Amino acid sequence: MGFHQYHEPPEELSKETRTFARMITSVIEEAEAIGWYEQRISVETDKEAKAIMQNAQQEEMKHFGMDLEFLLRKKPEWRTILKAVLFTKGDIIENAKKGEEKVEK
Repeated sequence: MGFHQYHEPPEELSKETRTFARMITSVIEEAEAIGWYEQRISVETDKEAKAIMQNAQQEEMKHFGMDLEFLLRKKPEWRTILKAVLFTKGDIIENAKKGEEKVEK
């Protein structure tokens, strides 16, 4: 049985790598769901339905965040880069470059 999240034979991958692949797939799925809700919300005219969709979208964002945090705990260098980008002011690209430089040193 093959899975699309694997690009190498699953039986050759470590348990940790398979878990990592599952979490990457989960991040992708959560991001897709956030986007789908954004589209639905933008065209929905019923206020109650719209509020329910907005609540659901927030849940998807929470799941996205939890998945991302799991991955960052496994890849500390990613956290270093993202700390330079997220929740900061200034040029996003320049901030990312600074974060990468911290990892490359």
